[in-house]
Amino acid sequence: MFGLAAPLKLPRKLRLAVIGTVGHIGDVLAPLPKLPEVELVAVAETDPDGLKIVAGRPVLKNAKQYSDYRKMLDEMKPDVVAICNDNGARAGAVLECAERKLPMIAEKPLAIDRKQYEKVKRAIERSGQPIQLILPMRYEPHYKALKEIVASGTIGEVGQISSQKSYKSGNRAGWYKDPASYGSTILWIGIHMFDLMRWCSGREFTEAFSYQGQVGAGPAIGRMENTTTTILRMDNGGSASLHMDYYRTEQAATHGDDRVRIAGSKGVVEYMAATGVTLLEQGKKPLVVSPLPEPGQIFVDFLGWAFAGQPCSMPLTDIWGVNEITLAAHESAVAHKAIRI
Repeated sequence: MFGLAAPLKLPRKLRLAVIGTVGHIGDVLAPLPKLPEVELVAVAETDPDGLKIVAGRPVLKNAKQYSDYRKMLDEMKPDVVAICNDNGARAGAVLECAERKLPMIAEKPLAIDRKQYEKVKRAIERSGQPIQLILPMRYEPHYKALKEIVASGTIGEVGQISSQKSYKSGNRAGWYKDPASYGSTILWIGIHMFDLMRWCSGREFTEAFSYQGQVGAGPAIGRMENTTTTILRMDNGGSASLHMDYYRTEQAATHGDDRVRIAGSKGVVEYMAATGVTLLEQGKKPLVVSPLPEPGQIFVDFLGWAFAGQPCSMPLTDIWGVNEITLAAHESAVAHKAIRI
């Protein structure tokens, strides 16, 4: 059922510039030692926490450093840009790259409010350049397995999806603690699971209703929400839910506990770390799915599509879809009402 990914062969040397060093910057940096055709030429960072990351990673430390990413883009003239700045500043950086017609891979969401998002969307469409969001969970073997099982028709028509994200709160960097730079927990981590639910199930979502709040939190997380719940209506009348928290204990073996359950007319497939991918089909015994697909690397995948003619795994319809679901879920929590998607 599952095949190996083809090795990436780039047609020419590429100059990479990085804007910001937060979030999933590791998904951009980790593959570089095995990508000799990609040269990290510059990094732009001003945040004190981000500058510590620059100093601590040789691959970033050896790049030319800038405090102004616009100056960096104009002077270094990169072939591709990775945007990993805070959520509130992201729309501005995406706009600057789009105006310069630069291919980019960007943290998510593209913007933390509807007005910014619509402006960014228009600019990206005008640029005509490749863009991908850093949604690396798509490339994990267990979620790839969920998608392929659902797409095969094994569990029939999907009618219900439930999902979870539970993280350790830790002592957060400064940008997390202010809504102007963080946005909300729904915007920052909810988008991962909204993407997985949509991608794995093949269904669209038409309406969102959310709650979010901060309960029992200390100063280490500032004003970020540590508990949220979102209910979604699917295009076929089914329903989906996502609950998230920052209550996972520091003694837990892993930082996060992510779970997805997809139920259909012929069976149920689900993933949690404790049990792996399990499949229940009508008339058959429960099955632990093995082997799983090979893992992927999102930055390698993006480069293969943007520069080497490989298939695109995240078309613009996916990018617009997940941003609009996430914005609707966030807006619902703020407005205390259901929001159409």
